Amino acid sequence: MYWQAELECMDRGELELLQLERLQATLNRVTRNVPLYRTRFSDLGLDPYDLQSLEDVRKIPFTTKDDLREHYPYGLFAVPLRDVVRMQGSTSTPGKPGVVGYTVGDIHRWSHLAARILVAGGVTKDDAVQIAFNYGLYTSAFGIHSGAELLGASVIPSSSSDAQRQILIMQDYRSTALTCSPSYALHLADTLDELGINKTALSLRFGLFGSEPWTEEMRQEIEARLGILATDNYGLSEITSVAGECLQRDGLHINEDHFLAEIIDPLTGQVLPVGHKGELVLTTLTKEAFPLIRFRTGDLTTLMDSECACGRTLRRMSRIPGRSDDMLIIRGVNVFPSQINEVIISTGLMDPHYQIVLDRVGQMDRATLCLEAPESFCTDSIKESQRILENVRLRLQTALGVTFEVRLVEPRSIDQQYGGRVLDKRTLI
Repeated sequence: MYWQAELECMDRGELELLQLERLQATLNRVTRNVPLYRTRFSDLGLDPYDLQSLEDVRKIPFTTKDDLREHYPYGLFAVPLRDVVRMQGSTSTPGKPGVVGYTVGDIHRWSHLAARILVAGGVTKDDAVQIAFNYGLYTSAFGIHSGAELLGASVIPSSSSDAQRQILIMQDYRSTALTCSPSYALHLADTLDELGINKTALSLRFGLFGSEPWTEEMRQEIEARLGILATDNYGLSEITSVAGECLQRDGLHINEDHFLAEIIDPLTGQVLPVGHKGELVLTTLTKEAFPLIRFRTGDLTTLMDSECACGRTLRRMSRIPGRSDDMLIIRGVNVFPSQINEVIISTGLMDPHYQIVLDRVGQMDRATLCLEAPESFCTDSIKESQRILENVRLRLQTALGVTFEVRLVEPRSIDQQYGGRVLDKRTLI
């Protein structure tokens, strides 16, 4: 079953011609309207129409997280603000969240791409889709929401309700499809067990999961405990609804008519052949407000060229096992160690010595900040130490949107030379 069969099953030769045509149009647009790209192309003596093949895109420098940060908030927009009908946030850069803009056309295309992913994952207009992603500045919930509405399915925007509330909604609304992070799906399964509710009491049939790395073992556990068929999908705040699994579940089909994908060696920037694992680089081909050229996602994956039994000709990518940079994903939220450092310093603790410890309690991520007490700190004052810990905890929650346990430990008790500033104990293989 397809949402746009004429595009999802397009002949590869025709698809590549369409990609080249759209690439040239995008390059012309950013050359005219985005100073960063205009300067880069001028410095290189490049004209968009000099690119006569898809491989020629390699002549263009990468767009990085630093570029997004340096041109915050609107410096990379390719249309006037009057044409931007929605703005949302990106957590791909340290410091202030990036700003991503959308035109009416961008929203329309995003809805269709999300509908593709839903249909590929088994959802039809007869389903009730429970969206347990958080609604806010970030994009996780919005694409699935609009795609499900376009498909004609019923949308249940349960957002970030607590687990017991989510399960009550599942039962009462008879949800048939669930979208959330995979770790949250397992948390819901744990809650079912705690409440003594059998999975057969639910109407769930499908689960579409993303926003964090997960394993095949996690998929099997989710399916067994919730009684559903689970598929993976992938997108970024900057580049929405990039890819999703079909029911063959042998890689995620990339929406190549809208995105040009490359795999590079994260250390050298060299483009790698199909089948080699490296960092995913994406070029948008149809975005109007916020086009990105050769954007380094930081996500590691492999491109797959083999035919898929579903009939789609869109190239696939393997599941994302992790990242090439130092960004942490905690409960589906992107967090940089540098952000944590800034928060600690903002409390008045200078040159803090700390370690971030990540593990799991049940199926949920737990983040703990082990903070060494300064030499001058008076450990006899329990009230004062508690005040400092609570101040740090609240500031982390406010700034990052993630709850940390904060513990004060003895001076010089953290060996960062061997343990590192981040100790990730989560069992993702």
